[in-house]
Amino acid sequence: MAQESSGPHVDRSTDVARRWLMALERCVRPLDYAAARPLFAADVIAFGTRAYTVRDRETLEREQWRPVWPSIRGFTFRLDELRCWGGEQGLCVTVPWDSLGVQPDGTTVPRPGRATVFLVPREREWVAVHSHFSLTPSPPQP
Repeated sequence: MAQESSGPHVDRSTDVARRWLMALERCVRPLDYAAARPLFAADVIAFGTRAYTVRDRETLEREQWRPVWPSIRGFTFRLDELRCWGGEQGLCVTVPWDSLGVQPDGTTVPRPGRATVFLVPREREWVAVHSHFSLTPSPPQP
């Protein structure tokens, strides 16, 4: 049976999700691709802000991480808005994130987004078998 984990009580599932998300943050900011690789399954299926659909970790790194990470600053998950469903065999995690996009002239603009990650335990570590990162939609113009 799926459980939602939120609010002040942090259960094991939410703790797993928080640790995974914080580990990814620690990779994105310094452009540490090598440290990010073990967080994702080799056969990950992912959608990104740049990559349409990728079906393995190498392609995810090449088509999403390497073009995007150097052009953003301050990547941070909003952990207080984290939602987590699942249990010992798999977790669905949803969370908004913030970053600043760096323009060609060096100025920055807000670049908020949201993520859905599906984590499973493999070889005693939790890894993403699916991730979907997208930018927050702009409000409709009148």
